[in-house]
Amino acid sequence: MLRGVLGKTFRLVGYTIQYGCIAHCAFEYVGGVVMCSGPSMEPTIQNADIVFAENLSRHFYGIQRGDIVIAKSPSDPKSNICKRVIGLEGDKMLTSSSSSFFKSHSYVPMGHVWLEGDNLQNSTDSRSYGPIPYGLIRGRIFFKIWPLSDFGFLRDSPNGHRFSDD
Repeated sequence: MLRGVLGKTFRLVGYTIQYGCIAHCAFEYVGGVVMCSGPSMEPTIQNADIVFAENLSRHFYGIQRGDIVIAKSPSDPKSNICKRVIGLEGDKMLTSSSSSFFKSHSYVPMGHVWLEGDNLQNSTDSRSYGPIPYGLIRGRIFFKIWPLSDFGFLRDSPNGHRFSDD
């Protein structure tokens, strides 16, 4: 009797560990559901919208200009940020605010990306903390799950003119 109970217990623990490992790999390497908070990505993503983020792109350097990504915050590593990729390594970026009299530019260094929120007036992004290392990117958002009225693929940036062409 004790042998039967121990056998079932060990099997249960074994299955739990196996399914836990599978779930970990799925969320780490395939993707997962994320709730975005804050106004920085409005109107594309509203506060408390739920989106699906896939993680394969970051592993294969498949992040492109215009993609919306989840990244570790450079100023607070315990939190994540949701921003749009505006510049890739080697791109020349306008680093001064639009209200500045003098315009300044900088280049995105190798292994980094330039991130900005769609709501430029209410976003702390690469204009504040500079380009972020590619390694801080956790995943690429491409699908909105909630609210159901906005269910589907994400729309293009309202700030498409900010993308670097040279």
